[in-house]
Amino acid sequence: MTTKNKLLTLLLVSSGAAASIATINKFIQVSAVSKHTLYSSKSEPLCYHWHLGNIHYTKTGQGNPILLLHDLTPSSSGYEWHKMVSELSKNRCVYVLDLLGCGRSEKPNMTYTNYLYVQLISDFIKNTIGHRTDVIATGSSSPLVTMACSANPDLFNRLIFINPDSLLSCSQVPRKHSKLFKFILDLPLVGTLLYYIATSRQSIKEMLSQKCYCNPYSMSALDEDAYYEAAHLGESPKSIFGSISCNYVKCNIVNALKKIDNSIYLIGGEEFPHITEIMEEYKLYNPAIESAILPKTKQLPQLENPKELCKLIDTFFCTLTDTEEDSPSVN
Repeated sequence: MTTKNKLLTLLLVSSGAAASIATINKFIQVSAVSKHTLYSSKSEPLCYHWHLGNIHYTKTGQGNPILLLHDLTPSSSGYEWHKMVSELSKNRCVYVLDLLGCGRSEKPNMTYTNYLYVQLISDFIKNTIGHRTDVIATGSSSPLVTMACSANPDLFNRLIFINPDSLLSCSQVPRKHSKLFKFILDLPLVGTLLYYIATSRQSIKEMLSQKCYCNPYSMSALDEDAYYEAAHLGESPKSIFGSISCNYVKCNIVNALKKIDNSIYLIGGEEFPHITEIMEEYKLYNPAIESAILPKTKQLPQLENPKELCKLIDTFFCTLTDTEEDSPSVN
């Protein structure tokens, strides 16, 4: 076979492989979102037109506002709060937000950073809620709220963090090979295929059952569908995966913790790894922080035991004075 024929054969094989990968990617994307699980919420979907992308949120109830923020992972969304909204909204106005790059919000192809989310959270409270707000955040969103509160304390009232990241995890920075890894993920065909492998239905199921639930049998098929769908919706769902994996969304919060004068309450799942040590780390830099452990739960007590979690939240709110309950407008 001549060199010319070899090159032609290689070109045809490469083109065929590229076409096959593109077909596989399209099939995965379409099938993953076909059930429309995230759009079955009883609350009317609303849109906050932020300058970097449209943000999906819901608003339920009346009274002083609470903002619920999901964990920051490619498969997370406001769905993780759906079992608690009804109870919390009985005498409060509950906002549930899908962060940029997550769930039903827009997912532009860009690098997501800690500063981006700090700005988004602050802008949403100022421009949409319009009042000093209680915030309940999970996991990796907790450090972002800490930084936002430190920068704009007048926007925030009380803070509740559920299984927050350790301070060591918060302080991680992008490594030498981060740009290379992100470059590969940004490749239209190969990068997308790698992302779909990392967020396959089986990977999502294992993540939920092993890391998020104390009792994996309490995980429902609906949970699996919602997280799988959230990981595949939108223009570029893989972009936030690369940013998270490369630590672009991490932020050292030690100084912010020292500075914050707001009431902070930590709630940990009993089976969440090292939760007692994590809580003590936070208290070391802010001794006013209170905490509680929720038995027989792991990373997502709001899905695993929402009733008891609501009781803890109510207990924390009820221990504060009437002055702290007031929710003045913000400019």
